[in-house]
Amino acid sequence: MFVDRRTMLAGSAALVAAPAMGKAKAAKASWYDQAIIIDALGGVGDPYGPEDQLRLSDRAWNEMVETGVTLLRDTVFPVGNVADPWGDYQKDVASKHNILNANPDRLALVRTAADILKAKREKKFAWVMGTQDTSMVGGELDRLAQLKKDGVMTVQLTYNNRNLSGDGALEQANAGLSKLGRATIERIEAEKLLFDLSHGGARTMAEATAQAKRPLVISHTGARALTDHPRNTEDATIKAVADKGGVVGVYFMPFLTLDSHPKGTDLLAHVEHVANIAGEDHVGIGTDNGILPTILDPETKKKMDEWQAQRIKAGIASPGEAIGVYPLIEDYNSIDRYRRFADDLAKRGWSQARLEKLMGGNFLRVYKDAWGG
Repeated sequence: MFVDRRTMLAGSAALVAAPAMGKAKAAKASWYDQAIIIDALGGVGDPYGPEDQLRLSDRAWNEMVETGVTLLRDTVFPVGNVADPWGDYQKDVASKHNILNANPDRLALVRTAADILKAKREKKFAWVMGTQDTSMVGGELDRLAQLKKDGVMTVQLTYNNRNLSGDGALEQANAGLSKLGRATIERIEAEKLLFDLSHGGARTMAEATAQAKRPLVISHTGARALTDHPRNTEDATIKAVADKGGVVGVYFMPFLTLDSHPKGTDLLAHVEHVANIAGEDHVGIGTDNGILPTILDPETKKKMDEWQAQRIKAGIASPGEAIGVYPLIEDYNSIDRYRRFADDLAKRGWSQARLEKLMGGNFLRVYKDAWGG
């Protein structure tokens, strides 16, 4: 089992998953099986193999295939203002490559949009690496070129707190971009990396979107007009990202309601709101969950509570994060979550063409814009 402990402590969706919930009955072949399904932020892990085993177990692989997901964007850490961010980054990106090297017949590293289509044809799982902070870059902007050489294709400017580039979502000062932040955006775009504004402060996100010259994303967020939470995004910024040709991904997270216990209907409402503001060509999903579901048994709850306590102690926890609050939507905590989610939107009148855009087509377009292929 190759669960990155720093991933867990820093708040990735690559949680230590318990054995998956009861398998859903196999769905008949449909548009979903032929489509490109993209989760723009999540985590990959194997809850079934030995802890030091890099090779995916057959059970984990079979369940990943069953989800029908084509691609997931995973996080290369660290996030936050740690003691040695560049050293931590080098260790984590090396660990990601070790996993890839142990699974050449199952995992495909994505550097271009063509790699995604190739993975789909070859029945492999497409894996995009990205950061959720620029703490590992700081003022050394040449490091962005090294990130790209390492296979890191998306760069998120800030996490929840302030870094040298600007204010994250939890900074009450809401001071926006720094001079370095503006230079960082220019270099991200010059390197033809995909620029991500998730976890940014409201002013940081607005200023960064205005500066961006190329399509950008907010890979995982919610609609602030529906739930006034700092991790959610204001309508004006959602619209501005769309106007730049970008995509806004909606997460399957507690921040979709102020009581931290959203239902499936709350998720659907946020998705439809973003679609209405941005347009159907500029909305997607970035669950911020793992690919595989999590059973909330006592052992898993204990591990997740320990992880949550670490986030609170580190000062990177958002409002509503607490012991006993888990980063998922229980209504969609199953292997067939992506299929059921799409089916539920279809019941609300979404056409197949619109669903294909939401479930992957829109992110595929912006990936092609960013990376070519």
